[in-house]
Order: sequence, then C-alpha cells, then structure tokens
Amino acid sequence: MALSNNVIGAINFVAMLLSIPIIGAGIWLATEPDNSCVKILQWPVIILGILFLVVGIAGFVGAFWRIPWLLISYLIAMLVLIVLLAALVVFIYMVTIKGSGHLEPSRSYLEYHLDDFSGWLRRRVRSPWKWDRIRSCLSSTNMCGELNQSYRMAQDFFNAHISPLESGCCKPPTQCGYTFVNPTYWISPINNAADMDCLQWSNDQTQLCFNCDSCKAGLLANLKKEWRRTDIILLITLVALISVY
Repeated sequence: MALSNNVIGAINFVAMLLSIPIIGAGIWLATEPDNSCVKILQWPVIILGILFLVVGIAGFVGAFWRIPWLLISYLIAMLVLIVLLAALVVFIYMVTIKGSGHLEPSRSYLEYHLDDFSGWLRRRVRSPWKWDRIRSCLSSTNMCGELNQSYRMAQDFFNAHISPLESGCCKPPTQCGYTFVNPTYWISPINNAADMDCLQWSNDQTQLCFNCDSCKAGLLANLKKEWRRTDIILLITLVALISVY
C-alpha cells in the first residue's frame, strides 16, 4: 500500500512539474514586446499553468499523506484543467490558421494584409480605442529606431529579413512607391493614393505607419508566429499530462 501511495505521489509530482512549461510559455509571451502591448494570451496561459501547479501539489500531498478526498478532488480538477488546456490548444490553432506574408518585387521582407487573418484576431485590433492603446505601446519601443542603426543603404534594407511588425509599422507599404532615404524616412511619390495606408504614412518618427492597417497586420503576423510556438509547447505538455493522468 505504501509503495502504491509512493507511486501515485511520484506521478502527481511529475504532473506538478509539467505545469512549468505552461507557466514558462506564458512568461515568454509576456516578455515579447508585441504580446506585452496586446495582452491577450499570456495571462490565460500563466493562470492555467499556476492552476496545474496548485492541483499537482494537492494531488502529491493527498497521495503522500493518504488523504482520499484530496485525491478525488485532484482527479476531478485535473480532468477539468486538461480539457481546458486542450480547448486552448485547439483555439490557438484555429485563430492562427490564417494569415501569411506576401512577396514584393526586389524585396526580401514580406508585406502583410489585415484581411488575411482570422476574424477573431482582426477584432482585437479593429476597435479604435483598443488600437490607440496598442499603438501607443508599440510606438514607445525602439524597434523602428534600431532599423536606422542597422541599415544605412537602400539595397541593404531591401535585402533584410525584418520582422512582420517592423515591416508593417516602421515603413510605408512597398506598393505606395515611396523613395528610400533611411528605413523610417521616405520621400512621398507624386501620386500616393494606391492605398489608404499610403496616406497614413508619416515621416514623423512618433507616427510612421502605426496608424496603418499594415501595422495591424504585421502585429497579427508576429502574434501568429509566437502563438504557434506557444501552441507547440502546450500541445506537447497536454500529451504528457494525458499520459500521466
């Protein structure tokens, strides 16, 4: 019987340890500038990881000290949390299944269009009051200023593999036909009415293309990449938790 309790306790200890990747994934998201500005996924992931940790500790204590009601509570709570984690894994996959970059002539970086992404993600940035908060947060970072330090020549910049967020927010869309001076300063063409984003572009270093749909699309593309990485971690942890359970 003691051996049985020790085995159950060890299994519960493993389940408790499996909360660490979940919490770690949430913390990693929170440290990424784009996710810290949007604040959508990191806290649900962190809270779910903490709940797994608490339930795992309860199960370990229940097995070690032979407390039947605590073990039963552990089994029920763990089942609920596993279902929630599975739902989160599926949800992240579904909302990130759409959206990819578009190649432009003579450019190594990609351009992004807002309509390519899922409706749920688009609604996170469509609302003016939501975007005002996100835009202020993004513009306070130094991501665009760092491009000026890294790329002095036009061809070097055109050959660069910059991030979706930098592509969407720090420069005008390629189709607008602006002339490169530096990564965040461009000369306007005579006719820049190809797209509304062409009119939104500003050489004011506090504005740039932060009001453009391309910036919103670039943000969503960044989120998609980071959320997909998180989803892989959560999926692996989910499989391990189901095996332990």
